Amino acid sequence: MRSRDGAAGKGGRVCETNRMTRRSLIRRGLGALIGAPLAGRLGAETPGAPHVPRPRPGSRPVRDDRIVLGVSAAFSGPSRALGTELYRGSMAYFNQVNENGGVNGRRIEMKLLDDGYQPDPCVANTIELMQDESVFLLFNYVGTPTVTRALPVLKKFRDQQVYLFFPFTGAEPQREPPYGEFAFNLRASYRQETAGLVNNFLGIGRRRVAVFYQNDAYGRSGWAGVREALAAHGETMAGEATYTRGTQFGASMRRAVEILQARSPDAVICIGAYQACAAFARDAEVLGLHIPVANVSFVGSENLLGLMRDNHSDPDSHTRWLVNSQVVPSYEDTSLPAVREYHELMERHAPPPPAAEQVDRIAEGEPYETVSRSFVSLEGFVNAKMITEIIGRMGDNPTRAGIEEAVFQVRNYNLGVGERVRFGPGRRQGLQRVYYTVPEGDRFVPLADWEERFGVA
Repeated sequence: MRSRDGAAGKGGRVCETNRMTRRSLIRRGLGALIGAPLAGRLGAETPGAPHVPRPRPGSRPVRDDRIVLGVSAAFSGPSRALGTELYRGSMAYFNQVNENGGVNGRRIEMKLLDDGYQPDPCVANTIELMQDESVFLLFNYVGTPTVTRALPVLKKFRDQQVYLFFPFTGAEPQREPPYGEFAFNLRASYRQETAGLVNNFLGIGRRRVAVFYQNDAYGRSGWAGVREALAAHGETMAGEATYTRGTQFGASMRRAVEILQARSPDAVICIGAYQACAAFARDAEVLGLHIPVANVSFVGSENLLGLMRDNHSDPDSHTRWLVNSQVVPSYEDTSLPAVREYHELMERHAPPPPAAEQVDRIAEGEPYETVSRSFVSLEGFVNAKMITEIIGRMGDNPTRAGIEEAVFQVRNYNLGVGERVRFGPGRRQGLQRVYYTVPEGDRFVPLADWEERFGVA
């Protein structure tokens, strides 16, 4: 992790390099060079934009004492809980690894940059991380709108062999051409999550499925998954409504609820972040839309539930219709070795959010209260466990050129989550399983019986 003056933070010390900050890159016009235009113009002199020097292939040896993972994620803004909890779960594992000598004698550290869940800062962050000769690979990025805009940068500089590992998104762009070869995914995809939700709703007679989604690449990815799953059963969407990324819990979702209510849906699948999805579920309850409201894993279940329970006099009835899909098992399932280890190390290390000297936030001074256990921090934990295993397989002299070979050696690895991890040249997603959960008090628990919980009377 990085401090402003290069001093050691809780997770170690990363020396500052002579570089532009991401804010100066954005101010000077780099934020306008996104997507395909970015892929075509980076590395060339562009009026009004900074020159981005191309490092020489193989010019970045790993330091003898550490391996640095570059992270661009939301540490401020309405989705700050996602980046923060993913980081906390990873640090619980990395702290334990580092206390026991690291990986082949090297500490694992993270260099953190805040993008606020916004595409332009993520692009600038990605370039900064690629320019930093201490950064070995990219890790724990958060969100589809950010990841999809960073992928062209990796493609443009493919000769540098920079890979993105385990982003917190189930979208398709990092799973298919032209960008799939630059990323490795651990979690199941949104297509798998939405297909599972659709199949279960249809299985209990709820055939009119509507969608509420964030109006960007993330929301459209989930929307496409729902449409595809319905089409496989000869069904179409009952209705759809959108909201703008960054919408807060205090906003009214009355119009979105009314749009869907007019279509008489049997269930709604939400593809969004916790603040807006909590507001939608709240207003659906108030306006009498008493049908299942499902969310995919990105929503941040505990943060969503906290908003809804803290702002209602009868929280149990208010959350009765929620059902969330997950891509890691329940953090209450201590029959699984990785979950037991997660409990132990989260308690032992109690990782705090990144301190001010560890990450320069886009929005300063936003209060955030950590969650003791969550699906997001458990995902960060298993991400850290898996990347540590991959780095360990690279031996005493890890190089970027050897990353793919090390990943492809993982063919039947027991991560401790009840499902073996498998990678290969044609398989860049390690896990496939989707889980379903419902609220019980102030937590989400596994859903045992769809018919009993949500069957049509």
